[in-house]
Amino acid sequence: MGARNQVYFKRIALAAVWRKDTFLSIVSSTPQTKNSLQIENQKRQLAKLEKREEERWNNLSLYIEKEIKESPKSGIKRLEDFLQICPVKSVRFTAEMVGMDACFKLWMEYCLKTEAESRDISIIINLMKRIHIIHEKYSELLQNTHRQKLAKYLRYIGFDNLAHSLYPQIISTEKDISKYSVHMGAARFQLTYMGPYLFREERSDPDPRVQHFIPDTWQRELLDVVDNNESAVIVAPTSSGKTYASYYCMEKILREGNEGVVVYVAPTKALVNQVVGTVCNLFTKALPKGLVVCGTFTRDYRHDALNCQILVTVPQCLEILLLSPHNQKWVKRMRYVIFDEVHCLGGEIGAEVWEHLLVMIRCPFLALSATISNPEHLTEWLVLIKRYWQHVESTMENFGSSQNALKASKKQQRKRIEKSSHIVRLVWYKERYNDLEKYVCSLKDNDFLIEHYHPCAALTVNHIEKYGIPLDLGFSPRESILLYDAMVHVWPEWPRMQELEPEEFSCFKNKVVIMRADAKKYEEELKKEVIHWTHHPLISQVMVNQLLEYLKPQTFDSSETEKRRMFPCFVEKLKEMDRLPAIFFSYNIHSVELSASRLLTNLINKRNTHNNPISEREKKNLNKKLWKAIRSQKRNYAAFLNSDSNARIQRIILWEAEIKEIKKNIKKHNEVSPECTYTDHTAVDNQTLMKILRRLRGTRQCYKLHSLLRRGIGYHHGSMEYKERQVVEMLFRLKHIKVVTATSTLALGINMPCKSVVFMEDSVFLDALNFRQMSGRAGRRGEDLIGNVFFYDIPLPKIQRLLKSNVPKLKGQFPLSISLVLRLMLLVAKANDKEDAKAKALSVLQHSLMSFKRPKIECMLKFYFIYSLQFLVTEGYLNEECVPIGYAGLVSHLHYHEPANFVLVSLLVKGLFHKLCIPISIDGRKTFSEDVMETLVVVLANLFGRRYLPPCVENFKKKFSLSKVTLDDLPKDFAAVVEEHNNRMQGNFGSFLLTISKLADMRKEYQLPLSEIDFSGKECEDSELVSHLMPGAESRTAVSPFACLSNITDQDLFDINVVNDAMLQTINLNVKNIPLLCLNKYDKTGRKCPLNAYALNFYKHGSLLALTLDNWLNMGDAFNLIRDFALVIQSVRISLSELCDDEDDNVVLAFKQLSEAFKTKLWKKRRY
Repeated sequence: MGARNQVYFKRIALAAVWRKDTFLSIVSSTPQTKNSLQIENQKRQLAKLEKREEERWNNLSLYIEKEIKESPKSGIKRLEDFLQICPVKSVRFTAEMVGMDACFKLWMEYCLKTEAESRDISIIINLMKRIHIIHEKYSELLQNTHRQKLAKYLRYIGFDNLAHSLYPQIISTEKDISKYSVHMGAARFQLTYMGPYLFREERSDPDPRVQHFIPDTWQRELLDVVDNNESAVIVAPTSSGKTYASYYCMEKILREGNEGVVVYVAPTKALVNQVVGTVCNLFTKALPKGLVVCGTFTRDYRHDALNCQILVTVPQCLEILLLSPHNQKWVKRMRYVIFDEVHCLGGEIGAEVWEHLLVMIRCPFLALSATISNPEHLTEWLVLIKRYWQHVESTMENFGSSQNALKASKKQQRKRIEKSSHIVRLVWYKERYNDLEKYVCSLKDNDFLIEHYHPCAALTVNHIEKYGIPLDLGFSPRESILLYDAMVHVWPEWPRMQELEPEEFSCFKNKVVIMRADAKKYEEELKKEVIHWTHHPLISQVMVNQLLEYLKPQTFDSSETEKRRMFPCFVEKLKEMDRLPAIFFSYNIHSVELSASRLLTNLINKRNTHNNPISEREKKNLNKKLWKAIRSQKRNYAAFLNSDSNARIQRIILWEAEIKEIKKNIKKHNEVSPECTYTDHTAVDNQTLMKILRRLRGTRQCYKLHSLLRRGIGYHHGSMEYKERQVVEMLFRLKHIKVVTATSTLALGINMPCKSVVFMEDSVFLDALNFRQMSGRAGRRGEDLIGNVFFYDIPLPKIQRLLKSNVPKLKGQFPLSISLVLRLMLLVAKANDKEDAKAKALSVLQHSLMSFKRPKIECMLKFYFIYSLQFLVTEGYLNEECVPIGYAGLVSHLHYHEPANFVLVSLLVKGLFHKLCIPISIDGRKTFSEDVMETLVVVLANLFGRRYLPPCVENFKKKFSLSKVTLDDLPKDFAAVVEEHNNRMQGNFGSFLLTISKLADMRKEYQLPLSEIDFSGKECEDSELVSHLMPGAESRTAVSPFACLSNITDQDLFDINVVNDAMLQTINLNVKNIPLLCLNKYDKTGRKCPLNAYALNFYKHGSLLALTLDNWLNMGDAFNLIRDFALVIQSVRISLSELCDDEDDNVVLAFKQLSEAFKTKLWKKRRY
């Protein structure tokens, strides 16, 4: 198609957009009360618009028909572009009919060719798409001639049953039309090839609350939840549209006034940054001076946190605000809290913080997730919490009933507004918009075999018998057909074979348009039949095993080294298959960056191979010529300053023109061919690209990342700087880059949907939950027909476990710590509203998810609370009335670092820091020597930011001359205090375990944890072997029965090295729940694991690059660790200065000097 026609089409498209807006305004502005004259006028305008659209289509139709014939893909694309902007239904119907005719003619031409391989099945797919659309969306415009034509086309391609059902009067001809047939039943064809195009049962009635799309029923329920000021647990697949309710909620609060606050809780800082960008783009509002729309609060960045209406934060920072006595007035302004990725409540690290937030907030909330297997249990727990707060509020209102009439009326009004906020709904939507298909990649003879992996191939007979088929193990329509064919192959006499044959299945039979819901019913029937086979008397387990084995792909083993070497070739293969853009997941940061670099190296080598040597010589000559021209120009400029000669002026102009021409030629030589890049040059113009890439200036990985992004490659992990991650995310969403290697941080809510997801390598962290989070990125709604998941270097057994394992149920983690108890005591003691503070503290102590419906666990938590209070009183953090005293503030500020916070106070109380920090006087000012500062760093590094190295690092000590790799042990006097502290902890904790041992479930204690084999029977009691192995049962009342086999008694509970293995498992306690700091760690062979001396090393030379070379740290990890260490020193300095009346106290001055030193080295020099 010529450039002239392209311009013509663009002009017509722009005019069509204007006409579409005009049409919509005409329709929407027609009130029912208009008189007949106005109605007639409107009819004339609509008729005029329809005539214009008909003329536009008449001008375009010949070009589109011709393009479909010459290039079917681009022709169909142009037709669909026209249909999207055309506002007149009758014209769209005409266009669809023309498109259908063009596809049919093209198919006939293809079929008349002698070569069998010339048939392109995509033509029939497009033909059937047009038939589906015409039959479903334009049924009221269909006349008999149209139906006859549709029936004719269906009969020609071999779908006689559909032709007859659509137009029974169709006259059959004697002409042989078999050569046009697809030789496949209509239902089988639709399921095999048209699965992504099957229609869904979607609503057509618009919702006035939503402007840009028509929401589904479950999405309307979310809007109702927000309108009614209710809470909801929202479980829906990735990219299904659940996040829209969050922004609707924000809009509602902004609309209501300037006082209310919405808090958005994101699990990672990367997601915080993305949400902030989205909020700032969506909402603007004129606010009083000092107030802003959006604020941010993370551990290392705080901006407008308390003077905004939409606060985006992470869980730990919101917990700080909720437990801060000075911020309770702000907390009462909260109107809604949105928890994104709330399944983090079930994680091992930080899960208790999510729980604290859910139980402490009084306002409504939205809890969003795509991967919760027991949302009913979670909702039931949250309903109980809301009932607690409802009771608290009613009690507080009754208590304050003696207030004056004005206040009472305000409270009644508030009660009316928030009455419905105690309701918690569960909105559970299970269907993904795009199907996911899995593939296994293996290497054979330096070529990749990419085999489809059927979901049933992951199952075993035992798994089906015991657990059935996992609920979220879905099939695409094509996979349903593959399963049916496999079942017929394995059991030719299968009784239900005819009934479940696609052409005979009740939901498909003689149906012109098979709906997606029909395909799901077929899938469910097949699943039921597979389960039935495992219990069928005529089928042996061997036959079911044959079925599952038949579905498994053929794979070939190859070494990990070989697969890493061939990784660039695999990406090229995906590019050939049109499976990009893709995200390649790995849990190793080094592997993520190295894989991206390998891809760039491969592209550069590829370009060098393709380049003509003559062209390279020309490029060198041009560069040399450019250098000479610039040098001559500079000489002429210098001479021009001392002369007014016109000849020199003309010469300078000529030089400038020549330089411009040389640069133009060099640019042509430097252009990268499409085969040597993954970028889409049409997605982002060069000016915009350079503007985005300029954001990388000053970042740690600027040059490396810049080179990668120019070739369409990026990497993404949590240790990158914010600007680096932001640029990668932005260019990926803009479709400039097509390949991103990433860690699991990209799977937590970041808006980076793609066509394919690749799992690059195995990891212990790759479990069922993370697999679903990562694979959920594949399949962009509105862009991709289907999502693709590739297993590149994952063993087949691991793939099977990932697919058949259910997502772990949310059971809750241990919710309390001694630091948390102290923080609650501080809140109750210092808050202005004592009753509200007490209610918050009680909500945390009484309503943990772990103890929900488990009274013994609830009782155990009460004992732990008493144990914590006893410890805090004994150690001097609380007085006898449980009022915080002494170093309570310092410990609470460092709560994130328990147990180091308590150990630090023990060292302060013993006066060891005062003995260490002996100043010297320089110019009348106290200062501290480098020896004192380095010893102080060694002490703090043994307490905070502990990072272990493998024992083998000792073998490499001689190689590092300037850097300190392994950290020295604590000085003896400091170590003695730590040991004394640990001994007190061990004794107290052992006594506590003996006290709560009666709360254990002894029936489960006698069962093996996985097989649940029971050893509590009488035969075990009478066994001589058991009596020999476990003599003296009276000394084993609080020890696990299985630990007793190793001759462990109750006395061993006081030994911290064996207590985890010895204690009763059903009391749900761990050594981590006590503030005990183990100074030494040993591997299984008894070798000591030294601590990394990164903090001391950085203090000495101030170079992050040296930490990456000598201390085995990634650059991003090194920066984060040093920043966190500096924040600890700063917190200690501030807390000590508040506690100490003497401004010249040596310890305070020493921490101040150390804090300033780290701050200077980290932020001012920024030496890499």
